[in-house]
Amino acid sequence: MLEPFLDKNLLEAGCDEAGRGCLSGPVCAAAVILPTDFYHPLLNDSKLVNEKSRELLRPIIEEHALAFAVAFVSPKEIDKINILKASFKAMHLAINQLNIIPDQLLIDGNRFVKYKSIPHHCIIKGDGKYASIAAASILAKTYRDEYMLKLHKKFPNYHWNQNKGYPTKAHRESIRTYGMTIHHRKTFTCLPELPSLGF
Repeated sequence: MLEPFLDKNLLEAGCDEAGRGCLSGPVCAAAVILPTDFYHPLLNDSKLVNEKSRELLRPIIEEHALAFAVAFVSPKEIDKINILKASFKAMHLAINQLNIIPDQLLIDGNRFVKYKSIPHHCIIKGDGKYASIAAASILAKTYRDEYMLKLHKKFPNYHWNQNKGYPTKAHRESIRTYGMTIHHRKTFTCLPELPSLGF
């Protein structure tokens, strides 16, 4: 059972990201402010919700949220600043787009870079504990998956419609056969025998 809020007297935005461990594609983050009485039986950490249910939840979250926003940081930027900083940047960009300024932020994970003067709480596995973080995880995952499906049409050899850029055996074999695209993260070890390029 997800908690509806950390502090019922404050307007809270839940934040989460998707795609941090991928070899290709952007990292995507979402920020969501839910009403304190929001409830849906399917809502949970996106990793525990099947694709059909995630697609069902997305418009429900968007309809009922007091505010929500999604942001992407490109593979090129990930290579430039590193994936951890890119994840924080994506969250900051999403928060910045909210049309309501939250009183505090609930961040999935154990680290975060302070956003302006808004207090934040880092919550390990928060996407399975708080509704707003779970909602952010659903939006980040579905928006990123949608983006990877569009890329798949241009680069079908990499099977991004199935692996979404994650390091599956088939994805690595495609990289071995066809090389890396502009959408691959050059600083990641895309193949075990090739070190990251480290720039």
